[in-house]
Amino acid sequence: MEKELSFTISQNRKINTRLPAFIVGILNITPDSFYPEGRCSAGMAAEKALKLIEEGADMLDIGAESTRPGHIPVSEEEELSRLIPALRAIRKVTDCPISVDTTKAAVLKAALDEGADILNDVSALQNDKYMENVCASTEIPVILMHNHDIISNEKEDAAVLVSDFLSKRVQQAIKAGINPERIILDAGICFGKSLKQNICLIRSSRTIRALVMEKTGLSGDALLPVMMALSRKSCIGMITGREVEQRLSGTLSANLMAVQEGATFLRVHDVAETWDMLKTVAALETEELGDSH
Repeated sequence: MEKELSFTISQNRKINTRLPAFIVGILNITPDSFYPEGRCSAGMAAEKALKLIEEGADMLDIGAESTRPGHIPVSEEEELSRLIPALRAIRKVTDCPISVDTTKAAVLKAALDEGADILNDVSALQNDKYMENVCASTEIPVILMHNHDIISNEKEDAAVLVSDFLSKRVQQAIKAGINPERIILDAGICFGKSLKQNICLIRSSRTIRALVMEKTGLSGDALLPVMMALSRKSCIGMITGREVEQRLSGTLSANLMAVQEGATFLRVHDVAETWDMLKTVAALETEELGDSH
């Protein structure tokens, strides 16, 4: 029998899936994201969101400032001018959970006012001192990502280095009043890491979660799920020798490995293909067929 995954968005709302992982569809409202096909204008946001949901997305992740290596930071005003019209348009057509990829508390507050549900913070609440207070007061889920250069520590286990950092950020989040049941971990694939370290982390979701649980003293089967956000990234290109437009097969293979090793959220550009991969894995493991949408 298929195992159902569940994650609480708010007191009155959960997402559930019978697939091996939740699918988070990427919507980049930016002109400079590393994957051109993943870029979307505010005017096309609602159409793109509905397409991702139809293909099988359990959540949407919307960003209005690129975080790719070498990106040019944008002002709060510029980020809001891109994000808010897109959110308003999407909320007119769907109530699908939305995470906002931002490091600015004011941007998050404005996004929550327009119906966003979750924070995806690549700084793990370190960029803006007011961010943790906004998250705690609104009781929203928070995705904490590892975003530190660990290449100089290549002789040490990457999973240990990442879990050391994330455990400290989890402890700080809880101290600030954020519910540990609403925290998701992200190993930060391709952020300050060598190819060897990225490969280690793709295979280490279960280990990272276990180490963070141990270091924070938390317990519970559903706590601290791990998101793998490696879609079409440079580490896939290094492995395959492919440019970003040709990295779908490599991404699917890496995500399959990540799920087998404990990841329960996959942040992806290619939702339909990811759904097919997860549905096939579920069918092969359970010998049961049927629609899991």
